[in-house]
Amino acid sequence: MDERLKDIVNNFEQLLIGVDDPFKFHCTMCGKCCYHREDILLNPKDIYNISKELGLTPQEMIEQYCECYIGGDSRMPIVRLKPRGTVQRCPLLKNHKCSVHKAKPAVCAMYPIGRCLKMDDKAIKDITADDILYIFQHPECGDERETHTVREWLESFGMSVKDEFFIEWQKVVTELCMIFRKVEKMLSPNTMMMVWQSAYVGLYLHYDMAVDFMPQFKENAKKVLETMHTAFSGKL
Repeated sequence: MDERLKDIVNNFEQLLIGVDDPFKFHCTMCGKCCYHREDILLNPKDIYNISKELGLTPQEMIEQYCECYIGGDSRMPIVRLKPRGTVQRCPLLKNHKCSVHKAKPAVCAMYPIGRCLKMDDKAIKDITADDILYIFQHPECGDERETHTVREWLESFGMSVKDEFFIEWQKVVTELCMIFRKVEKMLSPNTMMMVWQSAYVGLYLHYDMAVDFMPQFKENAKKVLETMHTAFSGKL
């Protein structure tokens, strides 16, 4: 497990921060947070935004800057930015600056704030924005010349503490994880690879860059889930 993730897991309660709680951080644009990173995972919205900013299709963007694999625990198709060189720098870093600053991945825009969902025993359909938890992990760069709240910090990047996409994406991921874990035990490796490929294309690639993202994502996610439930109705 990545050292950053270990620190978060081991100190989770201490890192929690409320949406209107203050934290001190000022980005000095040093670029340090873009090095030694193997953990920048991209969701479909990140891929759509970056692709649009670069004038590429999602497939072209992924082929040039990312790598895909199946999550060891989640069993979900995962897309991450592929670090380059011995310093493992972000492939989107140009002259020590983010080349897609206006469309940077959510995890980068939010830094040094992170977020996750408090699932408990809730049904997937009952998850709401009130279940989003935020953490502040003291950064290894920048300085403390500015004070922000989580709400203000997110809004400065055009994000909301009631992020509709984040909730919908987590619901889709949670449901697909349960499906993939079950059916993988019943299917041949070749068949399972086709199942993963179908989900990957539907969730990450099937977008018209001239059309708004969210309606397309909802339709794509609906089709992927319906396809999985139909195909494996007797196995789930």
